[in-house]
Amino acid sequence: MKKYIAILTLLCFSSAAQQASLISKIESQMDYALRESSRVASRNSDKVSPRTVRRDSLILVASKDWCSGFFPGGLWYLYELTGNKKWAAQAENYTLPLEKEKMNAGTHDMGFKMFTSFGNGLRLTNNSNYRDILIQSARTNIKRFNPTTGVIRSWDHSRDKWDNPVIIDNMMNLELLFWAFKETKDSAFYKVADSHANTTMKNHFRPDFSSYHVLDYDVKTGAVVKKNTHQGYAHASAWARGQAWALYGYAVCYRETGKKQYLNLAENIAQYILNHPRLPSDLVPYWDFDDPKIPHVPTDASAAAITASALYELANLQPYKKTYYQGFADKILASLSSTDYLAPVASSTHGFLLNHSTGGLPNGFEIDAPIVYADYYFLEALVRQKNKK
Repeated sequence: MKKYIAILTLLCFSSAAQQASLISKIESQMDYALRESSRVASRNSDKVSPRTVRRDSLILVASKDWCSGFFPGGLWYLYELTGNKKWAAQAENYTLPLEKEKMNAGTHDMGFKMFTSFGNGLRLTNNSNYRDILIQSARTNIKRFNPTTGVIRSWDHSRDKWDNPVIIDNMMNLELLFWAFKETKDSAFYKVADSHANTTMKNHFRPDFSSYHVLDYDVKTGAVVKKNTHQGYAHASAWARGQAWALYGYAVCYRETGKKQYLNLAENIAQYILNHPRLPSDLVPYWDFDDPKIPHVPTDASAAAITASALYELANLQPYKKTYYQGFADKILASLSSTDYLAPVASSTHGFLLNHSTGGLPNGFEIDAPIVYADYYFLEALVRQKNKK
Protein backbone atom coordinates (compact mmCIF):
# COMPACT_ATOMS: atom_id res chain seq x y z
CA MET A 1 0.00 0.00 0.00
CA LYS A 2 2.88 2.40 0.70
CA LYS A 3 4.17 1.79 -2.81
CA TYR A 4 0.70 2.49 -4.20
CA ILE A 5 0.41 5.78 -2.30
CA ALA A 6 3.80 6.80 -3.66
CA ILE A 7 2.66 5.94 -7.17
CA LEU A 8 -0.39 8.17 -6.83
CA THR A 9 1.91 11.11 -6.16
CA LEU A 10 3.63 10.68 -9.51
CA LEU A 11 2.44 12.20 -12.75
CA CYS A 12 1.61 9.41 -15.18
CA PHE A 13 1.43 10.04 -18.90
CA SER A 14 -2.38 10.15 -19.11
CA SER A 15 -3.03 13.38 -21.00
CA ALA A 16 -4.40 13.23 -24.52
CA ALA A 17 -1.44 15.22 -25.82
CA GLN A 18 1.08 12.85 -24.29
CA GLN A 19 -0.73 9.81 -25.64
CA ALA A 20 -0.98 11.36 -29.11
CA SER A 21 2.75 12.04 -29.10
CA LEU A 22 3.46 8.47 -28.02
CA ILE A 23 1.21 6.98 -30.71
CA SER A 24 2.91 9.14 -33.33
CA LYS A 25 6.29 7.75 -32.26
CA ILE A 26 4.91 4.22 -32.34
CA GLU A 27 3.56 4.70 -35.86
CA SER A 28 6.93 5.97 -37.06
CA GLN A 29 8.68 3.03 -35.47
CA MET A 30 6.20 0.53 -36.92
CA ASP A 31 6.72 2.01 -40.38
CA TYR A 32 10.41 1.36 -39.90
CA ALA A 33 9.68 -2.16 -38.65
CA LEU A 34 7.67 -2.95 -41.78
CA ARG A 35 10.49 -1.79 -44.03
CA GLU A 36 13.05 -3.81 -42.09
CA SER A 37 10.85 -6.89 -42.04
CA SER A 38 10.27 -6.69 -45.78
CA ARG A 39 13.98 -6.28 -46.41
CA VAL A 40 14.96 -9.35 -44.39
CA ALA A 41 12.00 -11.45 -45.62
CA SER A 42 13.06 -10.87 -49.22
CA ARG A 43 16.07 -13.08 -48.48
CA ASN A 44 14.21 -15.59 -46.31
CA SER A 45 10.93 -16.56 -47.99
CA ASP A 46 9.80 -18.88 -45.18
CA LYS A 47 10.11 -16.19 -42.51
CA VAL A 48 6.90 -14.31 -41.81
CA SER A 49 7.29 -12.21 -38.67
CA PRO A 50 9.90 -10.28 -36.64
CA ARG A 51 10.87 -11.71 -33.26
CA THR A 52 14.01 -10.02 -31.91
CA VAL A 53 17.41 -8.51 -32.67
CA ARG A 54 20.57 -10.60 -32.43
CA ARG A 55 24.05 -9.14 -32.93
CA ASP A 56 22.48 -6.04 -34.52
CA SER A 57 20.53 -8.15 -37.04
CA LEU A 58 16.76 -8.44 -37.27
CA ILE A 59 15.56 -12.00 -36.63
CA LEU A 60 12.42 -13.16 -38.42
CA VAL A 61 10.65 -16.43 -37.66
CA ALA A 62 8.51 -18.91 -39.56
CA SER A 63 4.80 -19.30 -38.88
CA LYS A 64 5.41 -22.32 -36.64
CA ASP A 65 7.37 -20.22 -34.13
CA TRP A 66 5.39 -19.43 -30.98
CA CYS A 67 6.07 -15.72 -31.51
CA SER A 68 4.71 -15.50 -35.06
CA GLY A 69 1.36 -13.96 -34.09
CA PHE A 70 2.59 -11.06 -32.02
CA PHE A 71 3.67 -8.74 -34.83
CA PRO A 72 0.39 -8.98 -36.77
CA GLY A 73 -1.45 -8.71 -33.45
CA GLY A 74 0.43 -5.52 -32.68
CA LEU A 75 -0.53 -4.11 -36.06
CA TRP A 76 -4.19 -4.88 -35.30
CA TYR A 77 -3.86 -3.00 -32.01
CA LEU A 78 -2.24 -0.05 -33.77
CA TYR A 79 -5.20 0.02 -36.12
CA GLU A 80 -7.49 0.05 -33.10
CA LEU A 81 -5.53 2.88 -31.50
CA THR A 82 -5.45 5.07 -34.60
CA GLY A 83 -8.36 4.07 -36.83
CA ASN A 84 -5.94 4.23 -39.76
CA LYS A 85 -6.86 1.50 -42.27
CA LYS A 86 -3.26 1.36 -43.41
CA TRP A 87 -2.48 -0.59 -40.25
CA ALA A 88 -5.41 -2.94 -40.79
CA ALA A 89 -4.14 -3.75 -44.27
CA GLN A 90 -0.66 -4.45 -42.95
CA ALA A 91 -2.09 -6.52 -40.10
CA GLU A 92 -3.95 -8.69 -42.59
CA ASN A 93 -0.81 -9.10 -44.70
CA TYR A 94 1.08 -10.48 -41.71
CA THR A 95 -1.85 -12.48 -40.32
CA LEU A 96 -2.79 -14.55 -43.38
CA PRO A 97 0.55 -16.45 -43.68
CA LEU A 98 -0.20 -18.03 -40.30
CA GLU A 99 -3.35 -19.84 -41.47
CA LYS A 100 -1.63 -23.21 -41.96
CA GLU A 101 -0.83 -23.28 -38.25
CA LYS A 102 -4.48 -24.07 -37.53
CA MET A 103 -3.61 -27.73 -38.19
CA ASN A 104 -0.34 -27.80 -36.26
CA ALA A 105 -0.96 -30.14 -33.31
CA GLY A 106 2.73 -30.23 -32.49
CA THR A 107 2.54 -27.14 -30.31
CA HIS A 108 0.50 -25.84 -27.39
CA ASP A 109 1.02 -22.23 -28.47
CA MET A 110 -2.14 -21.90 -30.54
CA GLY A 111 -3.44 -18.97 -28.53
CA PHE A 112 -0.14 -17.12 -28.72
CA LYS A 113 0.00 -17.55 -32.50
CA MET A 114 -3.61 -17.53 -33.63
CA PHE A 115 -5.66 -15.58 -31.09
CA THR A 116 -3.23 -12.66 -31.09
CA SER A 117 -3.41 -12.44 -34.88
CA PHE A 118 -6.67 -13.88 -36.24
CA GLY A 119 -8.43 -13.24 -32.93
CA ASN A 120 -7.77 -9.52 -32.97
CA GLY A 121 -8.50 -9.44 -36.68
CA LEU A 122 -11.89 -11.07 -36.12
CA ARG A 123 -12.71 -8.73 -33.26
CA LEU A 124 -11.98 -5.66 -35.37
CA THR A 125 -13.27 -6.76 -38.79
CA ASN A 126 -15.79 -9.55 -38.15
CA ASN A 127 -14.19 -11.53 -40.98
CA SER A 128 -15.98 -14.91 -40.95
CA ASN A 129 -12.95 -16.64 -42.46
CA TYR A 130 -10.94 -15.64 -39.41
CA ARG A 131 -13.63 -17.22 -37.23
CA ASP A 132 -13.39 -20.54 -39.07
CA ILE A 133 -9.60 -20.53 -38.77
CA LEU A 134 -9.80 -19.89 -35.03
CA ILE A 135 -12.31 -22.67 -34.42
CA GLN A 136 -10.10 -25.14 -36.26
CA SER A 137 -7.12 -23.86 -34.27
CA ALA A 138 -8.99 -24.58 -31.04
CA ARG A 139 -9.98 -28.06 -32.22
CA THR A 140 -6.34 -28.79 -33.00
CA ASN A 141 -5.18 -27.43 -29.66
CA ILE A 142 -7.36 -29.66 -27.48
CA LYS A 143 -5.81 -32.74 -29.06
CA ARG A 144 -2.91 -32.12 -26.68
CA PHE A 145 -5.13 -32.52 -23.61
CA ASN A 146 -4.53 -35.57 -21.42
CA PRO A 147 -7.58 -36.51 -19.31
CA THR A 148 -5.38 -38.40 -16.84
CA THR A 149 -3.17 -35.41 -16.04
CA GLY A 150 -5.98 -32.91 -16.59
CA VAL A 151 -3.73 -30.55 -18.52
CA ILE A 152 -2.66 -29.63 -22.06
CA ARG A 153 0.84 -30.86 -22.79
CA SER A 154 3.18 -27.94 -23.44
CA TRP A 155 6.34 -29.23 -25.10
CA ASP A 156 7.27 -32.23 -27.21
CA HIS A 157 11.01 -31.52 -27.01
CA SER A 158 13.47 -32.45 -24.24
CA ARG A 159 11.92 -35.86 -23.61
CA ASP A 160 15.08 -36.79 -21.72
CA LYS A 161 14.06 -34.22 -19.07
CA TRP A 162 10.25 -34.41 -18.94
CA ASP A 163 7.49 -36.90 -19.71
CA ASN A 164 4.49 -34.55 -19.83
CA PRO A 165 5.74 -30.98 -19.27
CA VAL A 166 3.37 -28.11 -18.58
CA ILE A 167 4.65 -24.53 -18.41
CA ILE A 168 2.89 -21.64 -16.71
CA ASP A 169 2.94 -19.85 -20.09
CA ASN A 170 0.29 -22.32 -21.27
CA MET A 171 -2.32 -20.40 -19.28
CA MET A 172 -2.18 -17.84 -22.08
CA ASN A 173 -3.55 -20.31 -24.62
CA LEU A 174 -6.82 -20.93 -22.76
CA GLU A 175 -8.55 -17.76 -23.93
CA LEU A 176 -8.84 -19.23 -27.42
CA LEU A 177 -10.60 -22.30 -26.01
CA PHE A 178 -13.06 -20.28 -23.94
CA TRP A 179 -13.81 -18.19 -27.02
CA ALA A 180 -14.37 -21.35 -29.11
CA PHE A 181 -16.82 -22.66 -26.52
CA LYS A 182 -18.89 -19.48 -26.73
CA GLU A 183 -18.83 -19.56 -30.53
CA THR A 184 -19.64 -23.24 -31.04
CA LYS A 185 -21.39 -24.24 -27.77
CA ASP A 186 -19.14 -27.31 -27.80
CA SER A 187 -18.50 -27.94 -24.11
CA ALA A 188 -15.27 -29.83 -24.85
CA PHE A 189 -13.45 -26.53 -25.26
CA TYR A 190 -14.65 -25.21 -21.90
CA LYS A 191 -13.96 -28.46 -20.08
CA VAL A 192 -10.39 -28.67 -21.34
CA ALA A 193 -9.63 -25.03 -20.54
CA ASP A 194 -11.20 -25.19 -17.09
CA SER A 195 -9.47 -28.48 -16.25
CA HIS A 196 -6.10 -27.08 -17.27
CA ALA A 197 -6.62 -23.91 -15.23
CA ASN A 198 -7.86 -25.81 -12.18
CA THR A 199 -5.06 -28.39 -12.27
CA THR A 200 -2.43 -25.70 -12.76
CA MET A 201 -3.89 -23.71 -9.87
CA LYS A 202 -3.52 -26.74 -7.57
CA ASN A 203 0.00 -27.69 -8.57
CA HIS A 204 1.96 -24.78 -10.02
CA PHE A 205 1.89 -22.32 -7.10
CA ARG A 206 3.86 -21.97 -3.90
CA PRO A 207 2.36 -20.72 -0.59
CA ASP A 208 3.40 -17.12 -1.44
CA PHE A 209 1.53 -17.39 -4.80
CA SER A 210 4.67 -17.35 -6.92
CA SER A 211 4.69 -19.91 -9.72
CA TYR A 212 7.02 -22.64 -10.84
CA HIS A 213 7.87 -22.52 -14.53
CA VAL A 214 7.72 -26.19 -15.62
CA LEU A 215 5.84 -29.06 -14.01
CA ASP A 216 6.18 -32.62 -15.24
CA TYR A 217 3.27 -35.03 -14.91
CA ASP A 218 3.18 -38.81 -14.94
CA VAL A 219 0.92 -39.61 -17.90
CA LYS A 220 -0.21 -42.89 -16.31
CA THR A 221 -1.16 -41.60 -12.87
CA GLY A 222 -1.50 -37.83 -13.33
CA ALA A 223 0.90 -37.21 -10.44
CA VAL A 224 3.35 -34.32 -10.45
CA VAL A 225 6.87 -35.76 -10.66
CA LYS A 226 9.02 -32.64 -11.16
CA LYS A 227 8.87 -28.91 -10.46
CA ASN A 228 11.53 -27.23 -12.59
CA THR A 229 12.48 -24.13 -14.48
CA HIS A 230 13.70 -23.73 -18.04
CA GLN A 231 14.02 -19.96 -18.35
CA GLY A 232 14.26 -18.84 -14.73
CA TYR A 233 17.20 -18.55 -12.33
CA ALA A 234 16.50 -21.77 -10.40
CA HIS A 235 13.82 -24.43 -10.00
CA ALA A 236 12.45 -22.70 -6.90
CA SER A 237 12.85 -19.11 -8.13
CA ALA A 238 10.17 -16.74 -9.40
CA TRP A 239 10.87 -16.10 -13.08
CA ALA A 240 9.37 -12.66 -13.70
CA ARG A 241 7.58 -13.32 -16.98
CA GLY A 242 6.14 -16.53 -15.58
CA GLN A 243 4.45 -14.56 -12.81
CA ALA A 244 3.03 -12.17 -15.42
CA TRP A 245 1.68 -15.07 -17.53
CA ALA A 246 0.00 -16.47 -14.43
CA LEU A 247 -1.62 -13.15 -13.51
CA TYR A 248 -2.94 -12.58 -17.01
CA GLY A 249 -4.11 -16.17 -17.46
CA TYR A 250 -6.13 -16.34 -14.25
CA ALA A 251 -7.71 -12.94 -14.81
CA VAL A 252 -8.98 -14.29 -18.15
CA CYS A 253 -10.15 -17.53 -16.53
CA TYR A 254 -12.24 -15.62 -14.00
CA ARG A 255 -13.69 -13.42 -16.72
CA GLU A 256 -14.71 -16.49 -18.73
CA THR A 257 -15.93 -18.78 -15.92
CA GLY A 258 -17.00 -16.51 -13.08
CA LYS A 259 -15.22 -18.85 -10.66
CA LYS A 260 -14.06 -16.89 -7.63
CA GLN A 261 -11.08 -19.16 -7.00
CA TYR A 262 -9.55 -17.90 -10.24
CA LEU A 263 -10.14 -14.28 -9.26
CA ASN A 264 -8.67 -14.87 -5.80
CA LEU A 265 -5.57 -16.44 -7.33
CA ALA A 266 -5.17 -13.61 -9.84
CA GLU A 267 -5.36 -11.03 -7.06
CA ASN A 268 -2.89 -12.92 -4.91
CA ILE A 269 -0.46 -13.17 -7.83
CA ALA A 270 -0.86 -9.43 -8.39
CA GLN A 271 -0.01 -8.76 -4.75
CA TYR A 272 3.04 -10.99 -4.99
CA ILE A 273 4.33 -8.99 -7.96
CA LEU A 274 3.37 -5.48 -6.86
CA ASN A 275 4.52 -5.79 -3.25
CA HIS A 276 7.71 -7.71 -3.94
CA PRO A 277 10.66 -6.11 -2.12
CA ARG A 278 12.86 -6.59 -5.20
CA LEU A 279 10.47 -4.92 -7.63
CA PRO A 280 12.16 -1.70 -8.80
CA SER A 281 10.44 1.63 -8.17
CA ASP A 282 9.57 1.95 -11.88
CA LEU A 283 7.68 -1.38 -11.62
CA VAL A 284 9.68 -3.00 -14.43
CA PRO A 285 10.95 -6.23 -12.83
CA TYR A 286 14.32 -7.83 -13.05
CA TRP A 287 14.24 -10.97 -15.18
CA ASP A 288 13.87 -13.21 -12.09
CA PHE A 289 12.76 -11.98 -8.68
CA ASP A 290 15.24 -14.33 -6.96
CA ASP A 291 18.44 -13.68 -8.88
CA PRO A 292 20.96 -13.05 -6.07
CA LYS A 293 22.86 -10.55 -8.22
CA ILE A 294 19.96 -8.05 -8.26
CA PRO A 295 20.23 -5.13 -9.05
CA HIS A 296 23.13 -5.98 -11.38
CA VAL A 297 21.02 -8.14 -13.69
CA PRO A 298 18.83 -7.49 -16.76
CA THR A 299 15.27 -6.28 -16.49
CA ASP A 300 12.33 -7.73 -18.42
CA ALA A 301 10.17 -5.09 -20.07
CA SER A 302 8.00 -7.86 -21.52
CA ALA A 303 7.02 -9.00 -18.02
CA ALA A 304 6.09 -5.41 -17.17
CA ALA A 305 3.97 -4.99 -20.32
CA ILE A 306 2.10 -8.26 -19.72
CA THR A 307 1.50 -7.27 -16.11
CA ALA A 308 0.17 -3.84 -17.08
CA SER A 309 -2.29 -5.33 -19.56
CA ALA A 310 -3.40 -7.91 -17.00
CA LEU A 311 -3.92 -5.25 -14.35
CA TYR A 312 -6.27 -3.30 -16.62
CA GLU A 313 -8.22 -6.54 -17.08
CA LEU A 314 -8.26 -7.13 -13.34
CA ALA A 315 -9.46 -3.57 -12.75
CA ASN A 316 -12.54 -4.30 -14.87
CA LEU A 317 -13.19 -7.52 -12.96
CA GLN A 318 -12.89 -5.90 -9.52
CA PRO A 319 -14.72 -2.56 -9.72
CA TYR A 320 -14.11 -1.63 -6.10
CA LYS A 321 -10.35 -1.99 -6.70
CA LYS A 322 -10.41 -0.38 -10.13
CA THR A 323 -8.42 2.71 -9.14
CA TYR A 324 -5.85 0.60 -7.32
CA TYR A 325 -5.08 -1.71 -10.25
CA GLN A 326 -5.33 1.01 -12.88
CA GLY A 327 -2.91 3.15 -10.90
CA PHE A 328 -0.24 0.47 -11.05
CA ALA A 329 -0.92 -0.25 -14.72
CA ASP A 330 -0.69 3.45 -15.58
CA LYS A 331 2.62 3.73 -13.78
CA ILE A 332 4.06 0.71 -15.62
CA LEU A 333 3.03 2.21 -18.96
CA ALA A 334 4.57 5.53 -17.96
CA SER A 335 7.84 3.74 -17.24
CA LEU A 336 7.79 1.75 -20.48
CA SER A 337 6.99 4.92 -22.42
CA SER A 338 10.00 6.75 -21.01
CA THR A 339 13.36 6.99 -22.70
CA ASP A 340 14.61 4.26 -20.35
CA TYR A 341 12.64 1.62 -22.29
CA LEU A 342 11.08 3.12 -25.42
CA ALA A 343 13.35 2.52 -28.40
CA PRO A 344 14.38 5.55 -30.48
CA VAL A 345 12.60 5.77 -33.83
CA ALA A 346 14.43 3.98 -36.66
CA SER A 347 17.23 2.89 -34.35
CA SER A 348 19.39 -0.21 -34.32
CA THR A 349 16.42 -1.98 -32.72
CA HIS A 350 15.07 -2.39 -36.27
CA GLY A 351 11.61 -1.03 -35.53
CA PHE A 352 10.83 -2.71 -32.22
CA LEU A 353 9.09 -0.48 -29.71
CA LEU A 354 10.66 -1.50 -26.40
CA ASN A 355 14.20 -2.20 -25.26
CA HIS A 356 15.38 -4.26 -22.29
CA SER A 357 13.41 -7.50 -22.36
CA THR A 358 14.90 -10.84 -21.43
CA GLY A 359 13.77 -14.04 -23.11
CA GLY A 360 15.96 -16.90 -21.91
CA LEU A 361 18.94 -15.80 -19.84
CA PRO A 362 20.03 -19.28 -18.65
CA ASN A 363 20.02 -20.46 -22.26
CA GLY A 364 21.90 -17.43 -23.52
CA PHE A 365 19.35 -15.90 -25.86
CA GLU A 366 17.37 -12.63 -26.06
CA ILE A 367 19.15 -11.06 -23.09
CA ASP A 368 18.42 -7.36 -22.54
CA ALA A 369 16.97 -7.22 -26.05
CA PRO A 370 13.90 -5.99 -27.93
CA ILE A 371 11.38 -8.85 -28.24
CA VAL A 372 8.13 -8.82 -30.19
CA TYR A 373 5.82 -10.00 -27.41
CA ALA A 374 6.91 -7.08 -25.23
CA ASP A 375 5.69 -4.75 -27.99
CA TYR A 376 2.44 -6.69 -28.40
CA TYR A 377 1.41 -6.49 -24.74
CA PHE A 378 2.60 -2.89 -24.55
CA LEU A 379 0.20 -2.02 -27.38
CA GLU A 380 -2.57 -4.10 -25.83
CA ALA A 381 -2.09 -2.27 -22.55
CA LEU A 382 -2.27 1.09 -24.38
CA VAL A 383 -5.57 0.04 -25.94
CA ARG A 384 -6.90 -1.01 -22.54
CA GLN A 385 -5.70 2.22 -20.96
CA LYS A 386 -7.43 4.22 -23.69
CA ASN A 387 -10.67 2.30 -23.16
CA LYS A 388 -10.64 2.26 -19.38
CA LYS A 389 -13.68 3.61 -17.58
